[in-house]
Amino acid sequence: MKIATFNAASVRARLPLLVEWLATEEPDVLAIQETKVEDDKFPREEIEDLGYQIAVHGQKSWNGVAIVSRHPINAVKTGFSDELFPNDCRIIACEVNGVSIVNTYVPNGNTVGSDKFIYKLGWLERFRTYLDQNYRPTEPLVWLGDINVAPEPQDVYDSKRMLGSVGHHPDEFVRLAKIVDFGLVDVFRQFETGPSHYTFWDFTIPRSVERNLGWRIDHIYATPPLAALCQSCTIDTGARSWPRPSDHTFVVADFDI
Repeated sequence: MKIATFNAASVRARLPLLVEWLATEEPDVLAIQETKVEDDKFPREEIEDLGYQIAVHGQKSWNGVAIVSRHPINAVKTGFSDELFPNDCRIIACEVNGVSIVNTYVPNGNTVGSDKFIYKLGWLERFRTYLDQNYRPTEPLVWLGDINVAPEPQDVYDSKRMLGSVGHHPDEFVRLAKIVDFGLVDVFRQFETGPSHYTFWDFTIPRSVERNLGWRIDHIYATPPLAALCQSCTIDTGARSWPRPSDHTFVVADFDI
């Protein structure tokens, strides 16, 4: 079962790339973040024509998450379902072929010390509670998406300079570690332990892709029973150089189920 994640930075702007990638790679499930479109304006037809079902949770111009699957999508849930956090279209969860899938677009945080950064930390704390309330680490679960945290020095091109900034901050590391302590495995790191493996290259840095000045902030986690069945996890760096790309690229995990 091939499961992938991709921050599209506007699903409509990235539609030609997305359609080509789906047709070529044929994943069983693709989690998409930052769709930036209301549910009724999501480009369903082009994706459904490839044989995919779609579940969406979107809003105009901001955020938005979606799951596309070659198999039936069951038990769709969106948001935290409480009053502590607004329903800002950052979570969509479902079940596909007996596997629970949680797709998230974690808040960026903007600037350390800002209200948005405080919101990000609180969001990460709330997400750990969400896992405790809805899942068990002994069950097959995949959490994936744009996590907006590069948790280790090898996850960013210049950790010394970036340490303490948004996305590579100790306060974020602590909260992400608590989420992982639920019982999750970073499946990419089962296969690649070294530096220079990135999923995001900033458009504002000249020739960032060619120079590989990137961040690994798009992750795929699985509970131990499922992580043990993971045969590979790769970053499709080539797609970042396709015409009209997102600043992120696809991460793909293949499970023997």
